[in-house]
Amino acid sequence: VVFDLSRKPFEQMLEEHRQRCGVERDIDLPVEEMQALVRRFKEHVRAETGRAFPGDPLDQLWGAIAAVFESWNTRRAIDYRKLHDIPDSMGTAVNVVAMVFGNLGEDSGTGVAFSRNPSTGERALYGEYLLNAQGEDVVSGSRTPLPMATLKDRLPASFQELERVARTLERHFRDVQDMEFTIERGTLYMLQTRRGQRSGQAAVRIACEMVDEELISEEEAVARIPPQDVNQLLHPTIDPNSHLDLLTTGLPASPGAACGTVVLDADRAEKLGRAGQAVILVRRETSPEDFHGMVMAKAVLTARGGMTSHAAVVARGMGKPCVAGAQDLQVDERSGRLSVNGRQVAEGDWITVDGSTGKVFAGQAALRTPELSGDFLRLMQWADRIRQLRVRVNADTPADAHRGRDFGAEGIGLCRTEHMFFNGDRLTAMREMIVAQDSQGRRRALAKLLPMQRSDFEAIFRAMEGFPVTIRLLD
Repeated sequence: VVFDLSRKPFEQMLEEHRQRCGVERDIDLPVEEMQALVRRFKEHVRAETGRAFPGDPLDQLWGAIAAVFESWNTRRAIDYRKLHDIPDSMGTAVNVVAMVFGNLGEDSGTGVAFSRNPSTGERALYGEYLLNAQGEDVVSGSRTPLPMATLKDRLPASFQELERVARTLERHFRDVQDMEFTIERGTLYMLQTRRGQRSGQAAVRIACEMVDEELISEEEAVARIPPQDVNQLLHPTIDPNSHLDLLTTGLPASPGAACGTVVLDADRAEKLGRAGQAVILVRRETSPEDFHGMVMAKAVLTARGGMTSHAAVVARGMGKPCVAGAQDLQVDERSGRLSVNGRQVAEGDWITVDGSTGKVFAGQAALRTPELSGDFLRLMQWADRIRQLRVRVNADTPADAHRGRDFGAEGIGLCRTEHMFFNGDRLTAMREMIVAQDSQGRRRALAKLLPMQRSDFEAIFRAMEGFPVTIRLLD
């Protein structure tokens, strides 16, 4: 980091020494091997930078401090700020603290712990640790960490102290904590703590349980749940235990997750979908002519377009996952293949689309069906009590109207009647009406459409149970 050097050469040298000595862990290398490795590291630094590795601790410290400040303008930091709306003018800070060592024996260690499970919200310590290791060993992947629950048996006193500290920090910050710690010869040291990231399911459970524990109010609980977390609960999500192979990333145009085989043509997607196959419609970009294929697809993926593109708007309206604008995706309809940075995916291969994150994975991931738990319903009741606005739904079919009422909508804000004619015989009759050569032909087509539309309106009004319905007529 300080010298802006790639870590790969250092890792390769380290791996060579481990293999030569027949050990898996860095800590098991003999002293003379470690000394030889340090000499190689220093030679590499001199060769790459043109200057010797500093031996003065103060020079090393100031180099590290400068590197932290310079990291504010790295590509990764800039992208992260854009994603989370953090201003560039804020700047960063450096804390200089005394070092503690987790690699002084089997009564020492280091780890990362959450005060509650960030996937489920369960009120129990969750995380990973390593004995006889430093913090970098946990996050680098060089060693496989142990689940936090096993620390209770290995170092019971340290585990109990960590539990006590976690509860204290939660009471102080009134939120889930993501903590880093080191144990040096049986003594626990807390290195840092911050607000813990969590899934939508966990966020709702944690908010409700913290109300029960009198840590936060009902109003705070509602305010703490971002809209995207509620979206997660209403759509299928990828099981966090799935082993995923990232293929490409685009815009999260419509939430939810789905698996299916790649299909590049709307007609073929409709045919296979009607036959019961799970398909993902993949296009450079979609148009109204692709609608029938989108209806039968489990999800939509496009190489072009944005959050307001045809694919995004239509997929959201149908409640289907969509990733749009995956710019490194090349779609070759003629050969029936996709390519991503040289990687090939054939039509018929399985992929998984996560419209909540914009990520697309090769293969078939395990999905979780949304469950509107008691905690979610409690949260919605609090929101109903607090809110100042009434909420209506955009619904164009009886099925949409029923779904809106199930989620608490108090009427239909817009019923777009032109959307009633998209499917099957209705679309044919609509086209007959448009291209009719005379009024008699137009009336014949309208006579076919009238009972269809009348039955839809009757079913929509029944579903709304007396709540208002705003209708936009075709003309």
